Amino acid sequence: MIENVVIRKKTDQPQAGEPVDSVAYRQALRHFPAGVTLVTIQAGDQVHGLTVSAFTSVSPEPPLIAVVIDQRHYAHELLQKEGASFAVNILAQDHRVLSERFAWLKDGDRFAQGNWEMAASGAPVLAEALAWLDCSIYARYPAGTHTIFVGRVEASRVARPDEPPLVYWNRGYRQLDLGSQALSD
Repeated sequence: MIENVVIRKKTDQPQAGEPVDSVAYRQALRHFPAGVTLVTIQAGDQVHGLTVSAFTSVSPEPPLIAVVIDQRHYAHELLQKEGASFAVNILAQDHRVLSERFAWLKDGDRFAQGNWEMAASGAPVLAEALAWLDCSIYARYPAGTHTIFVGRVEASRVARPDEPPLVYWNRGYRQLDLGSQALSD
């Protein structure tokens, strides 16, 4: 069954160099599965956190990662401060409620749930995350409505190496089926 198909007349096709609209863009990208993380921030005496799926590795030497944050989000303001640091907490399948808390809770303490510790940088890390990476800010790159924050990984820990991650795909949380064999060449 095909849903949400946008059909254009030949005359409605984007011209060369003209980007697709944001609706078509989001419809396409919702089909790319992403891991779910909590990005936690320390800036002076302020701490904050948010759910982020726009996370990727960048370089093993030096160890760099990137997170992409909307410029309208309070986290963006904190990450612009001198001396700010952040941690990326990779969530396990059983962290759906925590992910939703950090995505949607507006008033209240997001850190009231979970077992939180402080990393060397001062950013909170989730003790029961699959893994976490404690980062200093290496670079910032504006990119449309967002900013790409490149973090230099200063410390990390893998607490739950054999457990499956929380995955977001097609507008919903998903689980990996670890009972099946991995694909082979």
